Amino acid sequence: MTITNRREPLLLFVIDICLFFIALWLTLLLRYLHLPTADEFYNHLLPFSVLFFVWVIVFFIAGLYDKHTTLFRSRLPNTILNAQTVNVIIAALFFFLVPDIGITPKTSLGIYLIVSSTLIIFWRLYLAPRLSLKRQNAAILIAGGEEMEELAREVNGNRGYPFIFVAVIDPSLHQPRALVDLVHGMVQKTEAGIVVLDTTHKHVLPILPELYDLVFAGVRFIEASRVYEEVFDREPLTLLEHRWLVENISLAPRVSYDLVKRLIDLFFGALLGIISLMVYLPIALAIKLNDGGPVFIVQDRVGQNNRLIRLHKFRSMERNETDLLAAQSDNAVTGVGKFLRATRLDELPQLWNVLTGDLSLIGPRPELPSGVVFYEKEIPYYRFRHLIKPGLSGWAQLYHGNHPHHGAEVAATREKLSYDLYYIKHRSLLLDLKIALKTIKTLLSRSGI
Repeated sequence: MTITNRREPLLLFVIDICLFFIALWLTLLLRYLHLPTADEFYNHLLPFSVLFFVWVIVFFIAGLYDKHTTLFRSRLPNTILNAQTVNVIIAALFFFLVPDIGITPKTSLGIYLIVSSTLIIFWRLYLAPRLSLKRQNAAILIAGGEEMEELAREVNGNRGYPFIFVAVIDPSLHQPRALVDLVHGMVQKTEAGIVVLDTTHKHVLPILPELYDLVFAGVRFIEASRVYEEVFDREPLTLLEHRWLVENISLAPRVSYDLVKRLIDLFFGALLGIISLMVYLPIALAIKLNDGGPVFIVQDRVGQNNRLIRLHKFRSMERNETDLLAAQSDNAVTGVGKFLRATRLDELPQLWNVLTGDLSLIGPRPELPSGVVFYEKEIPYYRFRHLIKPGLSGWAQLYHGNHPHHGAEVAATREKLSYDLYYIKHRSLLLDLKIALKTIKTLLSRSGI
């Protein structure tokens, strides 16, 4: 059973394109105060069609084709307006840099921003949710813990999912025999057709045969970890066990993927590395003028298969801390360092590590050796993040909102690991492309880490 609507992004894409064309026609109507002639419309159609292609990429980067959780929906109008503003800026640059295009729609671009944003906000907020509405089946969640509470809140707060939890049962609060009777009684009382359960729980595992008898009553069973993963794009660490790792984190080489990814790293690593050289001198001068300290820092980090790698970065803190616990001291980010970190310019020298093969452009963030030793003791399965090559940008860097920066932050690092394991499980060229495009948004919004 598919938890999320996989057709929704395609539907949103098609309607968005249609609205772009409609908005263009309406813009010409408002601009010239008469019905646009065929010549007027077609003169604008070709250059704007090129822009439409770029604009949907901007929409993708902005997250407008992602899964729409309840949190995302609350930010939707702002997200659309920001994306449309960027689109108009791109259009203005396009018409300025390509003057022979035949039109100079300066006034039209302002009108287009208002018209297209109004249409898309109305479509996304009021029409799209109604098109995707389906009858929600009654479901029972048999699982406990904060992650499962988070899952219940998200599913029950969003009409886009195919079911709604009419009951949430924490198996820790019931003995196995009582749990069987409770579930059977709850299914009969609520007429639930779906049971989402944690099959790894010690109270659930011995009674699975009795629970599965409900399939004869038409009840469908779904593993709770699968639902959580599909909803949040990360792994529920409290539900994972060695069996999951054996089934999902394969050590078998992916020859084609690894080869193509390495070629991409070499090409873009060299290209970006050469381009970045032009800002080395201004950054070095800014660091020296700020406090007179060294320009670069050198740190050992843990790479693939726990191999130590040596990274160079522009210095952004007063001192070069190489110990996780020592990083909790009074070491502070410098004035220039705040800007370098926000724009991620401090990481430019690591492009040369990409060329040497120590890093990839996409992968989990490389950690300090002292941090790895500490977290492997505190967080189960932490060492599995080192099965693949670390990267400059990654799934966790983009989607984990509570980044651990300095010092030992176990809770934040545990949550980050849930994203890293998701990436390791699902890594592919398509996922890497998505991360690369989303990284552009991070850099432009100065929300770098």
